[in-house]
Amino acid sequence: MNLYLGCLKKYVDFSGRARRLEFWTFHLVNLAIAFVLQLIAAASQTDGVAEIFTVSFVFLMLLPGVAVLVRRLQDTGRSGWWLLLVAVPLLGTLTLWFFTLLDSQPGQNKYGPNPKEAGD
Repeated sequence: MNLYLGCLKKYVDFSGRARRLEFWTFHLVNLAIAFVLQLIAAASQTDGVAEIFTVSFVFLMLLPGVAVLVRRLQDTGRSGWWLLLVAVPLLGTLTLWFFTLLDSQPGQNKYGPNPKEAGD
């Protein structure tokens, strides 16, 4: 839970590095929360009020999600500008997904010290 809250605290911090664990924890917790909100929306008989909460949550998590993705790319030694690959249909998204699965670049890189070695 500390990894998730840490990402929320750094929601506009595009500097530094993020480990795989931090990145995936943040996105999987968000996926679980969105799923629960969607279940509540489906179970309720209101006219779209519950869906507004789901959409609001997704939009609220957009900026922290981009920030942790940029930090994750920087952890692998790539610039945050690689994020623009999402403009390439399917292949760009798959490439970014692959980059998030790669291990951290060992030692310090130009984005900062390795968070794995720092014990974060």
